Amino acid sequence: MSGFDDIAPALREPLAGYLLALADDEFVLGFSDSEWTGIAPMLEEDVAMSSLAQDELGHAAALYALLGESIGRDPDAIAYDRPAEDFRHARLLDHPRGDWAATIARRWLYDTADGVRVEALVGSSWQPLADLAALIAREERYHRLHVGTWIERLAADDGEARRRLDTAWERLGPDAATVLAPLPGEEALVAAGVVPVASAELERGWRASIAPTLSRCRLPAPPPVREPGSARQRHSTEFRDLHAEFTSVRRLDPAAAW
Repeated sequence: MSGFDDIAPALREPLAGYLLALADDEFVLGFSDSEWTGIAPMLEEDVAMSSLAQDELGHAAALYALLGESIGRDPDAIAYDRPAEDFRHARLLDHPRGDWAATIARRWLYDTADGVRVEALVGSSWQPLADLAALIAREERYHRLHVGTWIERLAADDGEARRRLDTAWERLGPDAATVLAPLPGEEALVAAGVVPVASAELERGWRASIAPTLSRCRLPAPPPVREPGSARQRHSTEFRDLHAEFTSVRRLDPAAAW
C-alpha cells in the first residue's frame, strides 16, 4: 500500500516535493558537517559534531524512505542518483563548511528555522509525516541547545572568534530565511492540514524566537529572502563539489546493492 493512498491526487506532487526538500536539507547539512570528524577544534566537539551529523543523515534517510515508499522509488536512488541541479535544499546549505565559526553560524541559523518547521509538522494531518516529525523534533532540541551554547560563546569573544563569526554572519545571513521559503503547492497542503502552518507564519515565529539571542549576541536579524522562488535552486560550485564527493562511491557501481 502506497503511503500516498490516503492523500488526494492533487496533493501528491506538492507533498513529494515538500518531503524531498526536507530530506535534502538534512542530507546536505549532515554530510557537510560530517567532514569535521577528526578535525574539530577539540576532542569533545569532534564527537559532538559527528553525532549531530549522524542524526541529520538519519533524519534524511527516514524522509527519503517515506518519500520512496510513497512514490514507489528506491530511497538510495533518490539520495544518490540525482544530478546536483535536482537537489532542493535551502540555499543556506549551499555555503561550504568553512571554518568553525561559519559551521556554527550556519548550523544555528538552520537548526532554529528547522526547529520551528518540524515542531509545526508534528501537527500534520498526514500521520506518517506527523509521526516522523515528532521523532525528529526530539533529537533536534538537543542540536539547538548545543549549537546555541557555541553561538553565544563565539559572540562573547572580543578577538578572532568574534571577527570570524561576524564574517560568517555577513555571508550567511542573506540566505538564512531560505529554509522557510514557500515551496510549490504549499497553499494546497496547508489548506488540507498536511502542512499545518504556512511558511510565512513559520518565518514570523522563527524571527520572534531568535530575536533575544540576536540581541544578546549583537548580531543583525537575517534579511528577507531575495527571489523566494529560487531559494532552493541555482546551486553553488561548492555544493557541486560536495555532491561529487557524496555520490562518488555510488557511481563506482550504480547497480550494486548497498
